[in-house]
Amino acid sequence: MINRLVVYKAPIGAIGREDFSVSVRTPGGSWEELFVYEAKVDMHQVRPTSMVYFDMEGTVEVMIVCRNGPVNQAVIRPLSANIPFDRNDNVILFALDRPRKLSIEINGERFDNLHLFANPMEENAPWPYDPNVLLLNSGIHRSEEISRLSEKPSALSGNVPEIIYFAPGIHVLEENVLSIQSNTTVYIAGGAIVAGSLVCERVENVVIRGRGILYMSDFLKTTYLRGVQIRFSKHISVEGIITLDPPHYSIYIGKSEHVRIRNFKSFSTRGWCDGIDMMASSHIDIDDVFLRTSDDCIAIYGSRGDYQGDTRHVRVRNSVLWADVAHALNMGIHGDHDRDGDVIEDIAFENIDILEHHEPQVNYWGAMSINAGDKNTIRNVTYDAIRVEEFELGQLLDIRVVWNKDYNPAAGNRIENITFRNIAYNGANTNPNRIHGFDAERVVEGVRFINLRINGELILNSDKGNFDINEYAYGISFSE
Repeated sequence: MINRLVVYKAPIGAIGREDFSVSVRTPGGSWEELFVYEAKVDMHQVRPTSMVYFDMEGTVEVMIVCRNGPVNQAVIRPLSANIPFDRNDNVILFALDRPRKLSIEINGERFDNLHLFANPMEENAPWPYDPNVLLLNSGIHRSEEISRLSEKPSALSGNVPEIIYFAPGIHVLEENVLSIQSNTTVYIAGGAIVAGSLVCERVENVVIRGRGILYMSDFLKTTYLRGVQIRFSKHISVEGIITLDPPHYSIYIGKSEHVRIRNFKSFSTRGWCDGIDMMASSHIDIDDVFLRTSDDCIAIYGSRGDYQGDTRHVRVRNSVLWADVAHALNMGIHGDHDRDGDVIEDIAFENIDILEHHEPQVNYWGAMSINAGDKNTIRNVTYDAIRVEEFELGQLLDIRVVWNKDYNPAAGNRIENITFRNIAYNGANTNPNRIHGFDAERVVEGVRFINLRINGELILNSDKGNFDINEYAYGISFSE
């Protein structure tokens, strides 16, 4: 395989950090220094951390210089990546043979760490001077003006622009929001920073892609803007971009279908700053994302607010999740409590690393959580090849039919046919893992654990795994 590397120059005015110097090269090539961006994390104590990104194919070597002193101890997570490295004084060297999303933690520091995003090479990136491209150079843009220009024929070709192209530089959306029309691609180039939110409202066939950053920290006019908002829409794709500190969800999906999210990265610090949430939606495919959030990384719900209906056919795979607050994987608390509730079904989580779960409220414990409230029925859910590293506060699993008085006018209905296969957790496992039905009519039934290992030990019964199973939970099995 050929070795290729693409680095992106940061725009003037980008906010960086100086804790690390990071350089990359292909074997035998010249070192190229990366800009180290600031990314804020952790609602408990908001603090800056570091982030770099580049594109690669084949083999790329990485050199990290820690400017704050010698490296006495280092870890590269997720641990499942099993990346060997050399350490000498304040320098770390390692090689990547494939794209990765990594946290490099020095001397036991999980917060003043370095996030490294080695993206795959872009495919079919648009050419900014193509006649069907609306090219936006850095500056302040009005959403209304962008929409007007994107609906007019190009003076060069007579074609209606199909691609809105944010060139390298800093772009500010004056109203904080860009409303995207159907059949449009929004491209944020590597080295571009767009300050604002992207909204898909009752549209179809929209692509949001690139290697640039949606920057939402500090200055936005409303506390409820999302990074990307997808409402009443279908056939939407989000790929490759990074979101920094959205005031609300990173990606918000309401009453939409056929949504594909790939190679998306996000950090958040505020309450209700979930990563990717969906309500009353179907056919959602989430692949190869990194989410470090101050609320649930991924949450799957039924009806809520304007969005009414069931949620089904959701896939989350090949991803790294870091919940500085709340759950890494959560589902079920919201539904149609005014009528018969909703069905949340056909959900699959596969090949996922969970790096953190830190939640001081007992009612929201569970790195993996299924809480059926609002008359919801949750069924046919599979967790496969999930690796959970030691976390600060919470529990591994929480499977309950609940009546959460903060959010639910009514208890949930039922949880059934849930499979956990090839789950590996390395940690204290101090807090019991709950499997609770609500009462004799609202039960949990059919939860299978196949090759569940805690600290390397195969768990073949509830006592060994520290499970708390109440009298309204049936058909709980453990097998090799």
